Amino acid sequence: MFGIGILKGLLVTFKNLFRKSITVQYPEERLPQHPRFRGEEFVWYEERCTGCASCAKYCPLGIIRIITDPSGEASAEGGNYSIEAFDIDLGRCMYCGLCVEACPYDALFMGSGFERGKYERKDLVIPIEELRSAPKKPSTWFRPQLEGKYNPHEDNTISWDKVGRESAEWHQEDKTKLLSNERKKKNKITGRISR
Repeated sequence: MFGIGILKGLLVTFKNLFRKSITVQYPEERLPQHPRFRGEEFVWYEERCTGCASCAKYCPLGIIRIITDPSGEASAEGGNYSIEAFDIDLGRCMYCGLCVEACPYDALFMGSGFERGKYERKDLVIPIEELRSAPKKPSTWFRPQLEGKYNPHEDNTISWDKVGRESAEWHQEDKTKLLSNERKKKNKITGRISR
């Protein structure tokens, strides 16, 4: 009984002993990655971000910290808040991508890298300065508009006006309409008060 199990195990070993090795010497050689790979290097487009904190609300682990300026500069409808902090704690992240799915403005993307090992947990937090200065090579995961047109492992960085589900012109037109509607509302209110 015991001898048959050992022989079966050794049979598998002998089958693989004479096959060609498929080991990759990692730092020198790399296997090709899929463009939809969800990696550690988050890509954040500040030009698209409104500070709504949808990504932080939908994160099941609460690893995204956003602090916006609560001053009266931002308009009530459709305006941007001044973002003071946008930190992502990779030490607790499970790379589920819910934050990316929740972003209505396509400002946050999963990254395409995986080589972010650190010796201390506090170094695994990505601060806002690093997100601003990082190369913009987003993963095409959950972004069908990039599928087939862009490969983060082969192509250069991609600008904020080419990554969204809608074109950059659509965003500019939408903001212009919102601002003109707000001016009309203010003029109506001012006109009523002056009478």
